[in-house]
Parts: sequence; C-alpha cells; structure tokens
Amino acid sequence: MKKSVRNLIIVVGVLVTAFLYYYIALPAINIHSAGFWMFLITLLVVILGAYTLKVGGRNCLQKDGKQGLEWSREVKKSKGIKVLLGLLLITILVYIVGSVLSSPIVNAKKYQALLTIQEREFTADIKEVDYHTIPLLDKASASLLGNRKMGSMVEMVSQFEVAEDYTQINYRGVPVRVTPLEYASPIKWLTNQREGIPAYMLIDMTTQDTECIKLEEGIKYSKSEYFNRNLYRHLRFRFPTYIFDDQLFFEIDEEGTPFWVCPVKKFNIGLFGGQTVGRVVLCNAITGECIEYELDEVPPWIDKVHSAELLTRLYDYHGILKNGYLNSILGQKDCLQSTNGYNYIALEDDVWVYTGVTSVNGDQSNVGFVLMNQRTMETRYYRVEGAIEDSAMSSAEGQVQNLGYQATFPLLLNIADEPTYFMALKDAAGLVKKYAMVNVQKYQWVAIGDTVQECEKNYTQLLDTNGIVSENTDLYQELTGRIKSIAPVVLEGTTHYYICLENHEDIFDFDLSDLALIEVIKYQVGDSIHIKYTEGYDLHGVRAIVN
Repeated sequence: MKKSVRNLIIVVGVLVTAFLYYYIALPAINIHSAGFWMFLITLLVVILGAYTLKVGGRNCLQKDGKQGLEWSREVKKSKGIKVLLGLLLITILVYIVGSVLSSPIVNAKKYQALLTIQEREFTADIKEVDYHTIPLLDKASASLLGNRKMGSMVEMVSQFEVAEDYTQINYRGVPVRVTPLEYASPIKWLTNQREGIPAYMLIDMTTQDTECIKLEEGIKYSKSEYFNRNLYRHLRFRFPTYIFDDQLFFEIDEEGTPFWVCPVKKFNIGLFGGQTVGRVVLCNAITGECIEYELDEVPPWIDKVHSAELLTRLYDYHGILKNGYLNSILGQKDCLQSTNGYNYIALEDDVWVYTGVTSVNGDQSNVGFVLMNQRTMETRYYRVEGAIEDSAMSSAEGQVQNLGYQATFPLLLNIADEPTYFMALKDAAGLVKKYAMVNVQKYQWVAIGDTVQECEKNYTQLLDTNGIVSENTDLYQELTGRIKSIAPVVLEGTTHYYICLENHEDIFDFDLSDLALIEVIKYQVGDSIHIKYTEGYDLHGVRAIVN
C-alpha cells in the first residue's frame, strides 16, 4: 500500500472516530464541561495511536510467508509523538487539578454562599389548607394511573408507551403531572416518526382524573427520538457551547402546547464547581423552535427551572459548610442538612420544593424546614422543630400496621396554624387506600381517614381534644337559614343527611357516624337551623354540624 493512501486512511479514520464520538456523546464545546475534557483526551489518544502507526509501523512479509508488524526505532525518536504525549499529559493534569480546585475542599465559603436564604414565619406564608390544591398523588401513583389510562387507548397502546417524566406543574391553578408518550421500540419509531408522538398524559393531582391529550400535530422532538430529532442532539447542534442540565422538563403552557424546559448550567467556582442555572432554553416539542431566556425573564407559566436535586444539594452546601470544610468532616459543629426526601408544594402560583432540615448527627428530629422555588431559586427557611418525615411516616404506618400500608413522603400543611404532615397510605399494589395527618411537633398525634375529608375531620377533633383549636380559630364558618330540602342517603353503610338552605347554593353534609350530629334528624323542611361548618374537599358540598 502506498504511503499517501495509508496516510489518507489514517486521517479519515481519526475524523470518523471524532465525529462518531461527538455525535453519540454530545459534549459541549466549553471548558467548564467535563465531557469536553473527556472528548479532548479521547481525541488525543486516537491521534497519538494513529500517528504512532504512521511513524513506526510498516507491514513486512517474513520468510515463512506470515505477515507481521515491525516497529521502528523512529517511534522513540519522533518529536511529533513526544509533543502529542505532552499534550495528553497536560490535558489530563489540567482536568485533575481543575477538579480539585473546583471542589468544596478549597472553596467551602464560596459553596456555602451559593444559596441565599430568608428566614420566614410559617403561619404568615403557609395559609390554611385549601383541599382543592393539595396534590394527593406522588409520582409512583401518577405513573400507575398513566399506565392504566394508556392501556385503554386501543389505537395507541401497541405503538407508544408513557414516558417516566411526570413533571409536577401548576396548570390553570391546579397541581397536575404531565408526561409525553414515547415510542415503544425502534421499529415503532420507524413506522410512526413521520407523524410524531400524538399525545401526552395529564393527571390532576387533586381529583386523580387522568386524560390523554391528543394533539393536532404530533411531538417531533423528544427524548425518545433518534438521530437529529432527538432532543439532546437537537439542542447540542443549536447550542454547541451550552452545558445543559441532565434533567430537561416536559411542561405545557396555559393553552396546552407541549414544551421542553432546558436549564443551562452555570459554574460559579473554578472549572467545574458551584453549579447553578444560568439561563433557560425553551424548546417547542412540536416544531423544535428554541427561545432563550435569562433567569429573570422566564415566563411565569414555567414552573421547573431548577431541579429538586440541585436545590437540595445547594441547601446542603449552605448548611454543612457553615464553619468550613474540615468542620463538616470532623467536629460538625452547627452542621445542618436536608432530610432524605422532598415533596412539592403549590404556593404563589409556583412549584416549591419542600424538605426538612435536620442535624447531620441523625437525631430523628427537624430544626425546621425549607421551601425552595423551582423557577426563581428563592429559598425560605422556617424554624419549626419537630419529628423528621421518616418518623412521621412510621407513626402513620403504625396506625394501620395490621394492613401493611406504606406511607408516601409527606406534604407540609397548615391546619389551624399547626404545621402538619399529610401523606397517603398505599397498599402493596401501590394504590392509595387511606390518608394520614401527623402533627409535626407532636408526631404521636395521628389521624387516619378513608377520605381526605374524614382524615381532616378526625385530625381537627384530635387538635380540639388537645386544646389546640380554640373558639377564636376561624376553622369553622357559621350561618343561619331555612331548610329548603333535606334528604337522608346511605353511603358505604353510613347515613348522611344532605340539607339545602334557601338562598344558598351549597349542600351541607351531616355525617351521622358522628353521634354529635344525630339531632339533625329532628329538622324538617321549613325549619330554621343554625349551622357551623367547614368547607370540605369534596366538591359535592360542605361538611356541617349543628351548632
């Protein structure tokens, strides 16, 4: 083989290898990207190997007719190889030194200052619970509903599956989870990619209603696409220097149009340290059109910019590195960290990450909790001492230990100005069977109910029994009216009296399992009645008691 042809093959081989690596791994062309340095190291190794073959390798035919490779002394003498080796070692050294100098070991104060925290009052920020906005499902339960709904879509179930995104957002004032469909296999992609993905799932977290929203035009850009329409590849070719976060969030705007919210990483400490979000790229899932936003310009309908994992990690830096890195390892004086879980709260038309704050010594108690805004990164700390979430979950499970139900990670609610853990209790199949409320400060106070209304009723009575709910608490509302209609109804073996009053649209539900309400049976149409009531979660009416 001629030398020129061999050289051409080597060059083409290096270029093809570099292209395939870049096309598959998609490293950002940015010195702050660890993937970029891996790309450089790999490329230098390939060039070094190719150059070594060019300089010192030649085919020779030995006397016995077998082909072998004879290495020349020129390899050791080659200046080009020495230069390439030097570049490779320097690149590796820069990567290692850059990693060390970017770490909390030498930048504890900078890491601790990445998150700004405001201390706030619990009762001032967290208003009395509104049961119409409580997300009753966790991601696992939403996934069950989504898969069940998909199984009923006969025309799509053989071609598509439900993706595991299940992003929790506020949609038209209601907490929902949304997730796109995805191609069931490469073959199904091949036969359907022209039209794209035809729908996405929307699950109401309060009513558990599940809808498969069909689109007039299919989703063309997603994580399950191949080649240039793959979301990650589409973003990389549009923005070759941007370092996108590992989590890209699927959201819908107020009109139901699907988008991908793509946070762009910003490194504030050295080469690879102090990661936050610098800007956001919004990608239309149907057309692939991309719009960039600075953080303070992100549209208010977008709820997810900072992932929960990023926010809790930033808080841990703030709490653990308060007195330096060595203290976080040895003495651990005043070191605080987030608990081993988190949940989401809808507040001020945003989604906030909730997690407890506890000592690193693991003493099973919280010193407070934090709320972290996923859009703006605003962080609020509330000094509320009590049991950690694991203890509250165990306390709730203890009330139904004969049934073997497992508690979900709790939400934090305000009930009668009492910080209260609220959680669902699920059976072995993952289905929600009961609900529990546990007082944060006295986690032995536990109320269980088959419905949210029953759970809240039992919890309110528990607070009242322990002197927490006073006469001045505006937990109840009162009114006097004339009875327009009254009807007894038996529901699941329990008698309920439903009463309508003149000039009132509400229906008042008297649950006679509570013997204190038994006197309602004395009333007839036309009688005047004074009622003290609370608005219930059930949209069919309000729960009431005769005053």
